[in-house]
Amino acid sequence: MPAVDFERLRTEITMVQVLDLLAFEPVARSGSQWYGRCPLHHAPAKGQRYFSVNVALGRFYCHRCRRHGNHLELWAEATGLPFYRAAIDLCQRLGQEIPWLDPS
Repeated sequence: MPAVDFERLRTEITMVQVLDLLAFEPVARSGSQWYGRCPLHHAPAKGQRYFSVNVALGRFYCHRCRRHGNHLELWAEATGLPFYRAAIDLCQRLGQEIPWLDPS
C-alpha cells in the first residue's frame, strides 16, 4: 500500500474546504475563529456554539463531545473512515491528486 504525504496534504487542503463538504454553517465568527453546531454529532439548537474551529490554523474543538484535531482528522471522524482511507476519500471528493510519498 503506497504511503500518503500527510504533511503535504495538510497544506494543500484547507479547513474551509472540509467544512464546506460537511455543510458547516458558522453562527458566529471572530476573525479566523468560527463557532457553530458540531458536524460530528449535530448538537441541538440550544448548543449552537459547541463547536469552534480556527480556519487559519486548521484546528477544531467540540466543547460537547470533546473531539478535536486538524481538518484531516475532522474528515475521518465525520466519515467514520480510518485516517488513511479518509485522506484518500477527501482528495477524491475535492478532485485533488493524492500526494503519494516517493518510496525511494
